[in-house]
Amino acid sequence: MHFFDPITDFIFIEHEAEAADVIFIPGGPCGEIALHAAELHHQGYAPLLIPSGKHSILDPVYRGAQSPEKYRGREFPTEADFFSTILLDQGVPSSCIRPERQATFTYENAIYTRKLTDALGLTIRTALLSCQAYHARRALLYYQALFPDTKILVSPTVTQGIRKEDWFLKPESIDAVLKEMEHCGSQFHEIIKKYPDYAIPIH
Repeated sequence: MHFFDPITDFIFIEHEAEAADVIFIPGGPCGEIALHAAELHHQGYAPLLIPSGKHSILDPVYRGAQSPEKYRGREFPTEADFFSTILLDQGVPSSCIRPERQATFTYENAIYTRKLTDALGLTIRTALLSCQAYHARRALLYYQALFPDTKILVSPTVTQGIRKEDWFLKPESIDAVLKEMEHCGSQFHEIIKKYPDYAIPIH
């Protein structure tokens, strides 16, 4: 028992996968979440995948992923195209992929994904969220804010070596997890105050 166990339990959220309408893939540099999403699709959990992301607001050019190695250093038009390439390489049919290419941070991943599902006329009753393990809570909060009537199940993947079991043993992992705690406390003021009207309109 550690005094920081409540932090672990809050950040590293995970649900058992169930049949869903769609798999959400929020933007970022780690291709493992696309690999995991492809596996969920092949296991029959959801017919549709929505990879989201233009590029980070801190970097106007998207130069591939931190992993897997075969994609490192390659330039992709957007994070969504990077994820889509991985999905296609894993045998996911292009007809099952609906990329969202405008988002530059996590809140926008949720906002523009909602705009896309609305434009497609989709009703999302259940969704799987394929995300980085240490990013799971914040990603879930954003997507749940934009999809308040949807059951969202987090299906995370370990990235950058940041694991629930031992994140507290490495300085870089400690920094990443505690930064997520800071973000969960600092980025939701206006969203919560205006919920369910949202800080940024979706239409």
